[in-house]
Amino acid sequence: MLSSSTSVALIFLTFTIATVAAKEFLVGDDVGWRIPASNETELYTVWASRRRFHIGDSLRFQYKNDSVVLTVKWLFHHCDASQPISIFTDGDTVINLERTGRYFFISGHSDRCNKGQKMMVNVMKRHQFLPSSATPPTISPSPSQLYGSGASSDFGPAVSVSVVSFVVAVAGLWLCFVQP
Repeated sequence: MLSSSTSVALIFLTFTIATVAAKEFLVGDDVGWRIPASNETELYTVWASRRRFHIGDSLRFQYKNDSVVLTVKWLFHHCDASQPISIFTDGDTVINLERTGRYFFISGHSDRCNKGQKMMVNVMKRHQFLPSSATPPTISPSPSQLYGSGASSDFGPAVSVSVVSFVVAVAGLWLCFVQP
């Protein structure tokens, strides 16, 4: 039979390992949210396709003299900002991804949107790696790991928080075993 402190430590360890840190993605990396050049009209489509977005992640849009419009699929494809779900004009907008599915973003200026300043992201459920009696979970590299992202913001905060959580969990478990 496990002691109560060992049981608490095991529960703490299980929840700590199951926690995966959320990421904040800087849209467009260093170029930000802007009109793509004529030879890069798929800039944001490519950028979004090389990343995996999960519930709890966030998107940071940085821009000048523009806006970010959260819209629906039909209006997205027609670059129509007349019926937005939300519109932002502060120049430094953070949008939390709180549900699974597709999010559609366009510039509030139809000419900018028609030149490629629009983006669709697909948000997935966050995988939790819980202990299992059978086989351990398979961890696949994300598209940004395979193709490179050119930005350190994709991995920094998540890796740091995960490592700290793991170290705290192991230290807590160790303390339970060394106490009488």
